[in-house]
Amino acid sequence: MTQAREDTAPDRAGLTAGRAGAVAPRRRRHYSVLTRRDKILLGLMVGIPLFLDLIFIWGPAIASVILSFTQWNGIHGLTATDWVGLGNYEKLWSSYAPFWEGVKHNVLWFLVLMFIATPIGMFFAILLDREMRGSRIYQTIFYMPVVLSLAIVGLIWQLQYSQDNGMIDSILRGFGWSTPPDWFGDPSINLWAALVAASWRHVGYIMVLYLAGLKSVDPSLREAAAIDGANGTQTYLHVVFWVMMPINTVIVVVTSIEALRAFDIAYIINHGKNGLELLSTLITNNSISEASLIGFGSAIAVVLLTISLVPIVTFLTRIMREERE
Repeated sequence: MTQAREDTAPDRAGLTAGRAGAVAPRRRRHYSVLTRRDKILLGLMVGIPLFLDLIFIWGPAIASVILSFTQWNGIHGLTATDWVGLGNYEKLWSSYAPFWEGVKHNVLWFLVLMFIATPIGMFFAILLDREMRGSRIYQTIFYMPVVLSLAIVGLIWQLQYSQDNGMIDSILRGFGWSTPPDWFGDPSINLWAALVAASWRHVGYIMVLYLAGLKSVDPSLREAAAIDGANGTQTYLHVVFWVMMPINTVIVVVTSIEALRAFDIAYIINHGKNGLELLSTLITNNSISEASLIGFGSAIAVVLLTISLVPIVTFLTRIMREERE
């Protein structure tokens, strides 16, 4: 009897173990759609742009913020004696006169581009949207300055404004103006001359951007407005303009950025001096000069960066709000 009980004990133990094994959950295998090679390629596609973005954009931006609190000249190593705290910003606000001249000129640059050049570009886009004869030729003519860099635009207009053989002075002499003004030498008018050159390029840019938006407007909206008795002007002001509101927002942001990053034309004319002071040229003139005031130039760069973030953040906030709605 005892032997029988001893023989059945292992069987019960095995049965219990078998039940426990049956109850225990099985390990599931996880399958991935991406192979190892796909994951490597995806990592490279994301990692390389992110690395370049950190090196060439965020790295210099953070470095500028740090250096703006120093009086480092870029020659020797950065030491504790170079730290001046808010000294550079106090100098900007109180005793550095070209800073406020640069702010005023940047604001004027924005106003001219926004309220003169931009409406002209929009008007040309509206005309070309009517499929008038030769519209392709006009588009090419107006868009041609856009493909040129601002440096080339500056050189072109420097030749146009030349006192010796410039086209503008030659025309004025033909009308009896014996001594035409020194367009780029006179500090009272050289900013306006530079704004004409910048607007010449900006008009074509806005024209193409706005024309692309006009082509995407649903034709049925215009047909409905025409049925209601609206003419072309009324249809644009009361229907098309409001449908184009996302494009209008983009145009405002683009124009703001164009005004803030204005540099090439002013620097080519006279290195951004003698009436052509801009925040961007002040950064270059202080950082890359005999004085090598890298810390002070960085402070101006931080101010310009802060101002530039306003239209960008406004645009992104609007876009994200529209996506949520």
